Parts: sequence; C-alpha cells; structure tokens
Amino acid sequence: MLAALARFSVRHRRLMVFGIWIPLLVVIGFASSRTGSDFATEFEIPASESNDVQMLLEANNPDRAGFSGEIVFASPAGVDSDAVRDAMTELFTKVGQVEGVTVTSPYDVEGQINTSRTTAFASIDATIRSQTALITLGEEIRDIGKPYETGDLRIEYGGNIFAGFELPASEAYGLLAAIIILVLAFGSVLAMGLPIGTALVGLGVGASLVTVLSHVLPMPDFTTSLVAMIGLGVGIDYALFIVTRYREGIHHGMSVEDSVVNAVDTSGRAVIFAGITVIISLLGLFVMGLAFARGLAIGAVIGVLVMMIASISLLPALLAMVKHRIDVTSRAALIALSAFVVITFFAVVAESLPLFLAAVASAIVVTLASFVIKPLRKPIPQRARKPKTETFWYRWSRLVQRRPWTSALSATAVLLILGAPLLSIRLGFGDNGNAPESTTVRRAYDMLADGFGPGFNGPLFITVQGDTASDPAALESFVGVVRGVDGIAFAQATPASKDGSLSLVIAYPTTAPQDEATTTLIKTLRNDVIPKTGVQAKVGGFTAAGVDFADVIGSRMPLLFIGVLSLSFLLLMAVFRSLLVPLKAVIMNLLSIGAAYGVIVAIFQWGWGMNLIGVDKAGPIESWAPMMLFAIVFGLSMDYEVFLLSRVREEYLRTGNNAEAVADGLTATARVITAAALIMVCVFAAFVLGYDRQLKLFGLGLALAVFIDATIVRMVLVPATMELLGDRNWWIPKWIDRMLPKIDVEGHNLDPVSDLA
Repeated sequence: MLAALARFSVRHRRLMVFGIWIPLLVVIGFASSRTGSDFATEFEIPASESNDVQMLLEANNPDRAGFSGEIVFASPAGVDSDAVRDAMTELFTKVGQVEGVTVTSPYDVEGQINTSRTTAFASIDATIRSQTALITLGEEIRDIGKPYETGDLRIEYGGNIFAGFELPASEAYGLLAAIIILVLAFGSVLAMGLPIGTALVGLGVGASLVTVLSHVLPMPDFTTSLVAMIGLGVGIDYALFIVTRYREGIHHGMSVEDSVVNAVDTSGRAVIFAGITVIISLLGLFVMGLAFARGLAIGAVIGVLVMMIASISLLPALLAMVKHRIDVTSRAALIALSAFVVITFFAVVAESLPLFLAAVASAIVVTLASFVIKPLRKPIPQRARKPKTETFWYRWSRLVQRRPWTSALSATAVLLILGAPLLSIRLGFGDNGNAPESTTVRRAYDMLADGFGPGFNGPLFITVQGDTASDPAALESFVGVVRGVDGIAFAQATPASKDGSLSLVIAYPTTAPQDEATTTLIKTLRNDVIPKTGVQAKVGGFTAAGVDFADVIGSRMPLLFIGVLSLSFLLLMAVFRSLLVPLKAVIMNLLSIGAAYGVIVAIFQWGWGMNLIGVDKAGPIESWAPMMLFAIVFGLSMDYEVFLLSRVREEYLRTGNNAEAVADGLTATARVITAAALIMVCVFAAFVLGYDRQLKLFGLGLALAVFIDATIVRMVLVPATMELLGDRNWWIPKWIDRMLPKIDVEGHNLDPVSDLA
C-alpha cells in the first residue's frame, strides 16, 4: 500500500501538493480563523480531601471556592494613617465591585496587618475557575489600582489571580536551529527545505484542526503550543529519514520514482510505526484521570497523525518535483538562507515583525539577483562521499563492538549515576517566590514574607462542620488548637454558610507553600491534630490541593508506565519478531528517562547549578512534569529506536551477519538520528530561556532526555548489547511468532548494494 501511495504521489505530484494539501491547509486554516478557539484551562483538583473542601465551599460559599490572591501594600507612614486607609478602602470597594470578586479588607479582620503596622494585605477571592479568564481579571484589578500608587504607598499584587506566565518562542528558535543543523547535515538547501516545508504544512493543518476541535473537546490553553512543539519535532524527524533514504537511492543510480517509492516503502514504514509508538505514549495520559491531560493528549496525537500522513504523501510529491536537484545548492541559495536565518534570529529576540519582513525581503532580493548575476547561480561543490568503512560512525560502531562489555557497563554506570537523585524526588508545586523580581507577584510574595512570614503566601482553608461550626465557643477552641500546632503562624475563623452549618478556618503556616515542612504540616493536621480534636474538619486550599495533586499523580504514574511500556513492548515484538530487542528498548528508554529525571532533581530540587539557568530557589519537582516528560520523551526515543533497529534488521535479513548489520545500520542512521535529536534538543532547550521555573524544568528535562537517549543509549548501549547478544537478538519462540500479526517494517528495499555511506 505504501509503495502504491508513493507512486501515486510521484505521478500526480501537482495534484497532491496543489490539489490536496495546499487546499486542505487553506480550508482548515480558514475554518479555524472563522470559528476561533475555545481553549480553557480549568482549575481541576483530583478526588482528595482538598477536593472535598472545594465542593463544600462551592455549595455553601462560592466566593471562597475559586482562585485567590492578595493586594499587598506598605507605607513608611504606617498603613493606619488616614491617607493610606482612605485610599486603600476606596480601592478595595472598587475591586469588590468587579463581578465574581470578593475582597476582605485588613481593616475589617484580624491578622492582615503586621506588628509594625507598616505592611498589610487584603484577601481577594474570585469565583472564576478558568485560568484564561483569570489573566483578564488580574489585568483589570491592576488597572483599577494604578491611580492609587504613589511615592508613599507601595501596592503589589500576589497569589494565583496574578500569576500568569508566557511561553518562550521555542518553535521559532527550533525552526532556526533545524535549518542550520539540516544544512550542515545534508550539505544542501533543498534537502533542508523539504523536511522544514513538510513539517510547516503539517503543523498548519494539525494546529488548525486542533483549534476547531477545541469547540467540541475540552483542551487547555497551551494545547497548540504542545502540538507545535511535538509536531514540529516529529514532522522534521520523519521527513528527514525519508529524504535521507531518497538521497541514498539517487546516489546509487536509481530513478527518481524508484528512489521515492523505495524511501517510502522502507523508511516510510519506520515512520508509521515510530508514530504509532508516540501515539501510544501520548494516549497513556488518559490513565491519569485528568481532563487537562486528556485534552493535551488528543491535541498532540492529532498533530503526530497529520505529520505521519504528510510524510508519506506530501513529501514524496515534493521529492518528485525536486528530482536530482536535491543535492544542488547555488551560492545565491546559501547567501539568501544565511541572511534569512541571521536576520530572523534577531527578529525573534526583539519580537519585531519589521525585522522578520526584512529577513524575507533579503532572501527574495538575493534570489532575484541570481537571475542577473551569473556567479550567484554557480553550484557549491558537494562534499566527497567516503566509503562506508571510512566513515566516523562505522568506525565508532566497530570500536564499541570490539569492547562490548566495557561500553555497555560504562554507559549503564553513567545512566545510573545520573539517575541516582531520582530516588529522592519530591513532587509538588513551586510558589511565586520563584518568579522574577521584576514581576508583581514576586514583589508581593517578598513583601508578605518580610512583613508576616513566607507562609502567608499559601494559607490553608480548613472547613468545619457539625456542632462545632455553629458553636462559637467550640469553634474558637478548635482555632486555638490549630494556632498551637508547631508550624502555624496564625489562624482565624469565619462563617462559611448562611445557616451556620459550615465554618472556615484560615490558617497561615510559618513556612513557604513549596517547602517540604508545609507538606508535612498539612499531613500532620489531617492525620494527627484534627482527628484528636474529634471535630469534623478537612484541610484544603490551593497549597493543600498542590500536595493532594502530587500524591494522586504519584500514585497513578505506575499505571502510565505499565500501560505504555506493555503496549510498546508488544508492538516492537510484532515489528522486529524478537523478544530481546523490545525488552532492551524498553529498559534502555527507562534508563535514559530516569537519568533525565535525576538531573532535574539535582538542579531544581537540590539546587545544584540552578543559578546557571536562572533559577533562584530550590523546591519540589512540578507534579505534572514527570508525567508529561515520560509521555513525550518515551514516544520520541522509541522513534529513534525504530529507525535504527529497522535499518539494522534490514541489513541482518540481507546478510545474516549480526555484527555487520549493527555496524551498517548505525552507519546509515547515526548522522540523521543525531541531526534529528539536535533539532529536538534545541526546540526543548528554548524553554529554558523563559522566566517561569516550571517551563525551565519541563524544557530542560525534555532536552536532557533526548540528548542522553540519542548519545549514550542509541550510540553506545544499543550497539554494545546487540554485539553481546549476537544472533540471539532476533530470537523469538515459534509459538509466540505464530500468534503475532505479520508486520513488515523493513519493506522491499530496492537499493543496490554499495560500500558508500
């Protein structure tokens, strides 16, 4: 079927490009622009004690059931001065008039003015549950407060209402990096342009389709960013492998049509099965039981599917149009590309549209000039192709294979050392103390920490039911017990229902929300202090919800691992007709991901070298990060596994010599796998350039995992272990072989035998 699709794409290339893909891009793009998007990141707490508190508050006091924040203010003249009191009271009144917002003034309750009477805060509660709407609300409140800011009155805004974040331009940096890496790898502008062009068309279709589907399926705001990140990476990777195989065919003297068909019927099969492993990994997020994870998984799966289809249909048509010119690069093309990349880089850094237009214009001018200036049309000489046995990667494979035990044990030791910190991982959420000092949430955080203590940035909401809730004396006695707990700075009670059946105790810890001591305090209150009082009370609030979220994610992670690993093992077993190859693949991928986890624990939790990437404080690992890292990285690393092993198995079936097959397979794929991994690393590492701690953690974790997998695992462990196992690599019991479906991932290779790489 793939061969037939490839021949159709070659013989009807204009129809495929201009009659199918371009109209599809335009139609779906137009539909998405007309309908707009309906993305929404909803505040979601898994089933837990904090969720019970949330439900109680929603039923009895919705004002306390949404997001919260603080208006923190300070004055050297004292917050009790008439001028400050009048100004702030007026501000609180105006903010309280905003729909869905409740303000608790420090002048009306106890405990919200510090002992020196120079710093105070008003609590804000918003019934809004969507983080999208929350950004608009935060901006509206800050606009209300601007006229009241004077030299003697400092006002800052803290808490979840004001804690938005901005994604860095990782896709733009990734594209620029991909252009440079592919030109260096291929030595041809056209060979570079085809994977980039295919990925951009696929990304346009995939992102537009996800935008339209956001009206039908719940998806968080950053779904399109994830689709762009994964889609761009796999799209370039998949096209890269097919283009590489096409060029091999051309170099071996095959016709254009046969080269395209051969590339799609061999590397195209690997693309399909690699894509399936990515999809399996992403769909594993469904077992986490979180709506936002399901939305992200669906969006990312759509992006990967579109890229797979584009690689085996659009790309063959483009290759047929380019024909033998794929290796030809004129001086004008190289100059135009260089000017475009350099100017675009500065345009991205400066966020300047005029600079980007200048980059496009410069490329057009150089191209047009080539029609007049003949020397610009002169082709740049191609690099001489070395015999296969003289290439670096062939010699590297032979070096590893000559010392397989040393290579395997050394690589495993490095991975285990890197992964060792994982044993002490602590899941949780970083607080606003990690935000840059230029942000209002960080300044408000510091003002509260200096004036009251760090724990005032993360109050605990304790709901009280039963007789105690309606008995003032009993309630005050319970509050006294809470105040006396080691780790509680202050606590006070307030009614939470009109009929008196529910009261709310707001308790402020002495430690910051992200501190391990705060987590211990929450568990002490739940498991020890409250049960001893006999009061029907539960601990919730955003800080407690973060602890519960981490516990739920941690308990469900094994299900994600087991589900994804099992399905991937079965798929690889069917593809490669082996027991040991898929087993090794699963173990090695776990080692590489574990090593990446260990490094981020050492940096973000232990604080080793955190200042080098702009992180000020050590803290927990974001609860959602290991889940997303595993789902994305496992799928991508299995991509490289499928591409490498499919070529190795192809050579083994042709020659029957395991050692030669490993060396030849590595030689044929190592350069392209390295280029693909470098592109991924650049895309992911761009997140480290942002200011948000959790994005830095996510981006660095992804970049490290891909880098480790493409170097230590793919280039050392795989050839070493395959050498040690020899022909046993391809052993499978006959009864299992008969049960498995016949899946031909090697295709029908038409390549003439050649000793050139």
